[in-house]
Amino acid sequence: MRAFSHMQGLTTMAASPQFQPRGFDFLKDVDVRLSVELGRTDMKLKDVLGLGEESVVMLDRLTDELLDVMVNGKVIAKGEIVAQGNRFGLRIVEMADGRGAGGDPSAPESLG
Repeated sequence: MRAFSHMQGLTTMAASPQFQPRGFDFLKDVDVRLSVELGRTDMKLKDVLGLGEESVVMLDRLTDELLDVMVNGKVIAKGEIVAQGNRFGLRIVEMADGRGAGGDPSAPESLG
């Protein structure tokens, strides 16, 4: 009888309004780091140590390729750099789930 009373208490507690699932709305205010990757390259340490002012390092990305847009290191989109005034900006062109910039979910995914 005592075990049943204990279980009944848990059932009542779980149905209490304060334990109702809230969804993910409470996560919307969490700070994340959005970054844009221009390109990468592998170098030997001796070459890195030899870098100086006006050194040029060639990257693996072509000038007409879209850039990786990442949140906390995970690619979420592809985009292109724009200039607004004297600052850089980013135009989202493709979302990682396949939605184009217009938000069309039927747009083909081409982030690979």
